[in-house]
Amino acid sequence: MTEAVDLLLELTAIPSPPGEERAVADVVVGYLSDLGVEVDEDDCAPRIGSTAGNLYARLEPTAPGTPLFLCAHLDTVPPDGELRPVVEDGVVRNAGGTILGADDKAAVVAMLEGVRRVLAENRPHAGIELVFTPKEEVGLVGAAAFDDERLHARIGYVYDQAGPIGEIVLGSPWSRALEVRFHGRAAHAGMFPEEGRSAILAAARAIVDLRLGRIDEETSANVGVITGGTAGNVVPEWCSFRAEARCHDERRLGEIVQEMLDACTFAATSVDCEVETQLRKSYSGYRLSRDEEAVRLAAAALARCGAEVTYALSGGGADANVFNERGRRCVNLANAMTDIHTPDERIAVADLEAMVDVTVALIEEARA
Repeated sequence: MTEAVDLLLELTAIPSPPGEERAVADVVVGYLSDLGVEVDEDDCAPRIGSTAGNLYARLEPTAPGTPLFLCAHLDTVPPDGELRPVVEDGVVRNAGGTILGADDKAAVVAMLEGVRRVLAENRPHAGIELVFTPKEEVGLVGAAAFDDERLHARIGYVYDQAGPIGEIVLGSPWSRALEVRFHGRAAHAGMFPEEGRSAILAAARAIVDLRLGRIDEETSANVGVITGGTAGNVVPEWCSFRAEARCHDERRLGEIVQEMLDACTFAATSVDCEVETQLRKSYSGYRLSRDEEAVRLAAAALARCGAEVTYALSGGGADANVFNERGRRCVNLANAMTDIHTPDERIAVADLEAMVDVTVALIEEARA
């Protein structure tokens, strides 16, 4: 097996749900240290509730051109079984019945291996910076805590899109999260039901009135978690749910969110309950054009590697959202992860190695 495969097997055997990235971070630090690259870890871990902070490393330029930063996240969605990564028929998957964690450890591997090749082959470059973040899966928390003023590069890349190699993400939606809690009145469900006010009924009426799923080509909404009540024979005095809305048009997102808030208020009033709502920004969206330098460099690098270049909009967020909001141009490149966040998650060895080639090609295309 190649060094890239060995490294992926090592990383994916380590559980790293959000906030528990320490062991994976240590492997990354050790790998870069063995290459003679100094790694700095910031002090955000206590503030964000993680065992690891953001890792940052910089390779000084050896040639003129455009410096680049490469970013990947160290956490995965929480596994609910054993992590036993294996290679079968040229594909890396988990034999333990839960996620593999290729999202985003395949990107970590591609970036590390790409940098190793540049150094081992003494390839000239215009400057390379690496950023590895914690807690991406729960709201891009690590990237948001990273001091991007440390970066010399204005252009960067993440590999965090489950699509074929060659796909360049030109945009990502704005997203808002909504927490709703209904307050009713408890009563015995059999003896005095008329004295109760069902918070679950209020929540149910609100959810029924919400437009969920794919609302239009640019907009989606979802209710993902609902909890409430205390016992089967008690009219429930409380019920909470968590929802979200995403849209590629920020103004349109505001309209959808207001519609959701209005539905909750109406539902509470209809059954004589009270409602509390908390709205927060999950992340800001962005839109890139094909003629921007960051996109042109990516297209040239992918074409050099023999990939068919295509362009897409993403329905999700990535660390790229944070960097773009702060004025840096960060492009998300698909890296052929398949069925991410599921027990069927996998990545072909050929695709993993191809992304190492893409990393090297990006660095070379950025050279003047």
